[in-house]
Amino acid sequence: MKEPLPITKWHPTTVKEMQRHGWDQPDVVFFSGDAYIDHPSFGTAMIARVMESAGMKVAVVPQPNWQDDLRDFKKFGEPKYFFAISAGCMDSMVNHYTAHKRLRSNDAYTPDGKAGFRPDYPTVVYSKILKSIYPNVPIIVGGIEASLRRLTHYDYWQDKLMPSILHTSGADLLVYGMGEKAIETICKHLLNGGNFDDFKSFPQVGYIRAIDNNCSKDNQQNIINLASHQKCLDDTKVYAENFKIIETESNKMFASTLVQKTFDSEVVINPPYPTLTTNEIDKYYDLPFTRLPHPKYNKRGAIPAYEMIRHSVTIHRGCFGGCSFCSISAHQGKFISNRSEESIFRELKKITEMSDFKGNISDLGGPSANMYKMQGKDIEICKKCQRPSCIFPSICKNLNNSHKQLTNLYQKALQIKGIKRILIGSGVRYDLLYAGQNMSNDGREYAANLIKNHVSGRLKVAPEHTEDNVLNCMRKPPYFLYQNFAKYFVEENRKNGQNQQIIPYFISSHPECTLNNMLELHQKTSKDNTLTEQIQDFTPTPMTLSTAMFYTGINPYTGKKVYVARDMEEKRIQKSFFFIKERTKRIEIENFLSKNNRSDILKQIRGFQNPKRPYKK
Repeated sequence: MKEPLPITKWHPTTVKEMQRHGWDQPDVVFFSGDAYIDHPSFGTAMIARVMESAGMKVAVVPQPNWQDDLRDFKKFGEPKYFFAISAGCMDSMVNHYTAHKRLRSNDAYTPDGKAGFRPDYPTVVYSKILKSIYPNVPIIVGGIEASLRRLTHYDYWQDKLMPSILHTSGADLLVYGMGEKAIETICKHLLNGGNFDDFKSFPQVGYIRAIDNNCSKDNQQNIINLASHQKCLDDTKVYAENFKIIETESNKMFASTLVQKTFDSEVVINPPYPTLTTNEIDKYYDLPFTRLPHPKYNKRGAIPAYEMIRHSVTIHRGCFGGCSFCSISAHQGKFISNRSEESIFRELKKITEMSDFKGNISDLGGPSANMYKMQGKDIEICKKCQRPSCIFPSICKNLNNSHKQLTNLYQKALQIKGIKRILIGSGVRYDLLYAGQNMSNDGREYAANLIKNHVSGRLKVAPEHTEDNVLNCMRKPPYFLYQNFAKYFVEENRKNGQNQQIIPYFISSHPECTLNNMLELHQKTSKDNTLTEQIQDFTPTPMTLSTAMFYTGINPYTGKKVYVARDMEEKRIQKSFFFIKERTKRIEIENFLSKNNRSDILKQIRGFQNPKRPYKK
């Protein structure tokens, strides 16, 4: 049995631990809404390690108590340079509430999965507390919660447009997106004697400035003045147009500076850094992570989010899928940042040395499992591109979507001593395997290897819906493509003598989805014997096209009206169509349809019966 690691292998979380490091004062105190897990899949650990590598002494305060005498906010005193804040790996409101705004009873980023260890909107709560105690110490906010609220955005839980989180939090600087390069540059600048105000010219940051009506620089070519926050409040069409500009800029290789008048000042969002090179992303993932939760949690129960990924490896970042309801490209970028095989193998070897490792890698993946090393054939074309998706409505002719390097990576990784099996736990974009309606030779080779050797028994894919009008609104491929892939999956299983399941994910009440669409989904999936157990009701989250449509009722790109199920009861009934074979759910649906004079659907429900899968009594 291995000796436990010394406490100094983690960043200090108490003054006593800080003294063990030999420090009198930290340079940065980092507050996080998550438990502290020193693993590269967790943003707090990654950013803390990057700041450390830049030369900063970093203390971490995970899940501070905001309801007592605020001792957690005071214990380290003033840092030498700044406070850093992240709400955690998930948006706190998605973490706390269901799509029907019901409070969740668990939190995957807390020991024993317990809820109640973070407030709603931790970024705002933590920042306001720190400003009240230390008004002169700069605060930098980041993480997905802050990143996706960098400009005027719709907040589903308050059901209204909110200004930039810079205003609501009082923070001095916002680092958006995957912030390693930005925070590293900031730290090095400060350590070299630089001034905090200098960061207003740095990439990938946002800040508030006073309005200067005599300033002519905003007429320069690379600056876009968005409609003001007030104009967005006054007119949903203006907000929709703003969103279109923001999304278009976030999907460009070289974006413009965005400026938005908000109250009596302006929010400025500088363009991001270019996509990380392989050397850059390798450098960050090669930092000395323990890959373990802080020892303070040893007797408090397992942390579910960590248990799920402890033996997994991230091989790339970014996503060019462009799904309307997804915020990955807005946060991580559309262009893929790839780790080298050598860096991936180094991390795999570290996993084989873990005391609890039994030989199975749970995932080699990313936002989408099979986008590794994919990019444009001619980068000059990509530099001019503004498409939100490289694969919708069809695969871009300039996209090199070969899976050969990924297939080779799987094969080489299996040669590492101690690894018995590699499973792919991330969702697979099956549409990348096709050339038109038929699977490409390259796609077939990848799929055959994946199904035979790398599925745990269940393969996750995401058709999301069956109806073309909804799928087009989602920027997802037609349902028949999923049907083709599912058929191929079954054939490969039969050929290999395997008995595996394909697990499709579906969404109800997405903009454009009607009750008729849900009935059609029910009928088609029943006819195909498609499993509909992995389902969710659409939750509007900041900075997605789907959320903009949900709030405005129009498509920002076409200006046309979009059907939106805003009523909470209808949202609940749409989701109930997934469970219509349960008698109680069917009665709920029938009562709702009767009350709303929808005899057209009611007749079909009562008349439709699948003899292979009868309704449950």
